[in-house]
Amino acid sequence: MRHNDRAASAPWIRTRLRTAPGAATALAVLVLVTAFLAAAFPRAVDAYETKGLRHDILTADAGRSTLEVARPQPGLELPQAQRDAEARSPELARIGSGLLKALPAPLRADTPSVAYGVRTSKPAVANEPWLPRPEAVPPQLSYVAQSGLKEHATLASGAWPTTPREVTSDSREVQGAVTEETAAELKVKVGATITLLTAAQEPITVTITGIVAPREPLGSYWSADPLLRTPSLIPDPTSPFPQHYWTGTVLLAEDAGPALLSTAAEPVLFWRIPSDPAGLTGPDSARLTSVIASLESGPGLLKVREIAGDTAVFATGLGHIVEANARMRDAISPVIAVAALGIGSVAAVVLLMTGALLANRRRAELALMRSRGGSLRGIGGRLLAETAVTVLPASALGLVLAVLAVGEGRWWPGALAAAGVGLLVCVALPVRTTLQHIRPTLHGAREDMVSARPSRRRTVAELTLLVLAVGAVTALRRRGTSAEGGTDLLVSAAPVLVALIAALVLVRLYPLPLRLATRPVARLRGAIGFLSLARAGRSSAGGALPLLALLLALATAAFGGSVIAGIGDARDDAALASVGADARISGASERATLPDELVRTVRDLEGVRGAAPVRVEYSVNMPEAVAGDGGDGGADGGDGGGAGTGTRTGSGSADDAKAAALVGVDPASYAELARATGLPAFPAARLKATGSSAPLPDGAKADPDRVLPAIASPAVAARLGSEPRAIETLSGDFKVQVVGTVSRVASVSPTDFLVVNSAALEQKAPTTLLLTGAPDPGKLRAAVEGSGKEYAVQLRSEERARYVNTPMQAGAERIYLAAVAAGAGYALLAVLLSLLQTAPERKTLLARLRTMGLTTGQGRKLLAFEATPQALLAAGGGLFTGWATIALLSPGIDLVPLALAGVAGSDTSPVLLRTDLWSLALPAAGVVALAAAVAGVQAWWASRRGSITELRAGDSR
Repeated sequence: MRHNDRAASAPWIRTRLRTAPGAATALAVLVLVTAFLAAAFPRAVDAYETKGLRHDILTADAGRSTLEVARPQPGLELPQAQRDAEARSPELARIGSGLLKALPAPLRADTPSVAYGVRTSKPAVANEPWLPRPEAVPPQLSYVAQSGLKEHATLASGAWPTTPREVTSDSREVQGAVTEETAAELKVKVGATITLLTAAQEPITVTITGIVAPREPLGSYWSADPLLRTPSLIPDPTSPFPQHYWTGTVLLAEDAGPALLSTAAEPVLFWRIPSDPAGLTGPDSARLTSVIASLESGPGLLKVREIAGDTAVFATGLGHIVEANARMRDAISPVIAVAALGIGSVAAVVLLMTGALLANRRRAELALMRSRGGSLRGIGGRLLAETAVTVLPASALGLVLAVLAVGEGRWWPGALAAAGVGLLVCVALPVRTTLQHIRPTLHGAREDMVSARPSRRRTVAELTLLVLAVGAVTALRRRGTSAEGGTDLLVSAAPVLVALIAALVLVRLYPLPLRLATRPVARLRGAIGFLSLARAGRSSAGGALPLLALLLALATAAFGGSVIAGIGDARDDAALASVGADARISGASERATLPDELVRTVRDLEGVRGAAPVRVEYSVNMPEAVAGDGGDGGADGGDGGGAGTGTRTGSGSADDAKAAALVGVDPASYAELARATGLPAFPAARLKATGSSAPLPDGAKADPDRVLPAIASPAVAARLGSEPRAIETLSGDFKVQVVGTVSRVASVSPTDFLVVNSAALEQKAPTTLLLTGAPDPGKLRAAVEGSGKEYAVQLRSEERARYVNTPMQAGAERIYLAAVAAGAGYALLAVLLSLLQTAPERKTLLARLRTMGLTTGQGRKLLAFEATPQALLAAGGGLFTGWATIALLSPGIDLVPLALAGVAGSDTSPVLLRTDLWSLALPAAGVVALAAAVAGVQAWWASRRGSITELRAGDSR
């Protein structure tokens, strides 16, 4: 019997696939795309986390990413021969080899760049008269006998340092070399000698035999200790006066290390092991942090001391790099999880809708089988086998394509995701069919007659889901959306919860306005309006499942679009906060002024729309705070509005504003600049120079008691109060009276500032020129260089380009773009599936009505009017769901890690998520347009077919 059953099932599957190849192909394509997206997502996350970790390690300073093991010189109680042997290359190389073998996974060493040797940890004073002394302080030099010099440098002049005879701690002559940069700055020439004193004050003569050029100056060999490559002029910490001296490093021969043991420069033995991030992956970061902690102060350190000696220490900054990377990953993960869960839910709903559509199309066939004695198990098994033949290969192919498209990442999360897609589709159709045919049904019921009252079980189920979703959203709103320590599933499920609530409520409320609208429309002469509203109110296309899919897709697309728009806005605003305008010209120092000729030349350049000369003086001491004064500073009507995204508002307390930046401006040009750059409105009329604040003639001495009106930041206004207060500046001594406040100005980045009319100052010469427009960068810099002095030129466009994406940021943005595109695609597919589900009934309706005199144009209007209420319901619900999701999640989402992280000098104030109107409106409008287009195409197609084709004898439709 079993053999016969199996033999009978094969023809069934082949027959079904040959009968409906289009449906099978469409299902396979849908499963293929969904499985590809499901499998590609975890691999894409792994890929950008891996690239981000490697990028952070590779771009960090070599001194931070290098692993270094060091121990003091051998003990003085040891025999001299033993001490010398431990400082020579063979012994150092043996220990280095042991350390490399003992490195725990996932740490890997960049073996060609490994260096070891002996170095002095305390610089020694070099008193040679030919060495430079900038401020009469002799240079202090370090000495290192390091391996691999010939492999990592080329000889520029002279000869390589060697050891003609064996060097011991008693040796008093050694050879050395310096780099080209050290030779240039310290005036070192081949053949020069430098004296290094021993602990007994005996001289060791170091002869410079060669000058070398690093092969890879930025490589770890030369950059782990930058003084190896480049000398530095540093301040003398022991001098009561500001004095500087040179410091650098002399490279001794590789086997000259024993000579350093006799010095008082605290020699140490070291092994530098550059890390190789090529084999690291994103999931390795937690294990890497644990391994580094163990090496620094744990079991790993004990193993290091077994190899290098009991006094060895392990030091690296790699742990801090990995921790910073983990913080960025933890900040980005919740944002990505929202997109993943939202799109995953939409895809699941669309797959369920597809199963429902296939089940409805085969309802009559399966009902006939059930009425002739077919068992639920037999029917379900046949459907499962039939579906599996199509779905499982498509899921496997989707997984393969995902692996090929995203080549780096763990395979098992993607395999589980693709298997989940295939399992869902394989189970959906048999389960749906089983539930529909538990009892054999008789043929004859009309498809467009939907029960006005859903069953009690459905009502209870919907109420249960509604209560759970509302409770979850309420709990989420009360405790906040900030997830400490990783991704919070409840936070990530916010779009699903809001969409579920909206779908359940809207489906119940949807028929009510349509029924109310049907009554007045029924009194009209035409039948189109009444028929469309009547059918829209009872059409099964308005069920909860299609609406849930649309709401989820629209909410996720709105959220993703708002995230992407917020990232761009934050970067634009940060660039504007840094430059102050479209272009900025300032002196090389804070007190350098710009000549009038340069201002006129730049103002006349092509592309310059406006120029605002500004005089900026930083760190002006403010008077003591006024006790008990609210310090609104006459802000009524003068508040320029809030600060832009990502900038601080300067609303600190009066006690914090002990020093502020004084900004002298031309009110008219500066107000125009504020308008052109989108900054808060500047109340220029309040700085009008009249009375005691009238413009001063050039060179005139001002009265210290005259009062200048000033626009201040909120904190400065609170400190100065509303009465005139005296201040002392390089631009003159005067009193200021706050007449208004603004939260932000273009010329200064500090949050505390005081803006006055520059015409009333004793020193009016501008220190900064702010430009609006799009001047040519080359011509602008040429005009500035033609002035004969050195000035700094900053462009807003170039500053904006600094905010380039790290691999982690770029990967997260790509995932969000893909989420928005996938959400839009699934939304369109949900609309198509909901309309296709009732397409046969609509075609039959048109055929019947055409026999009663309905024209083609009226048929198109009927279908368009029928689809419009459902599309408007989905669009309106999508707008509300997207807005509610963003409002719910915005308090706990900071876009700084996505927008500004990793850029030195950028403002790291929180950048909160804001609703982007285009991201809300465009997907919703697309749903309405698609519904109308599908209805029109369906009406046009139905008009081409005759009524006889649709209406057959005995057909109950």
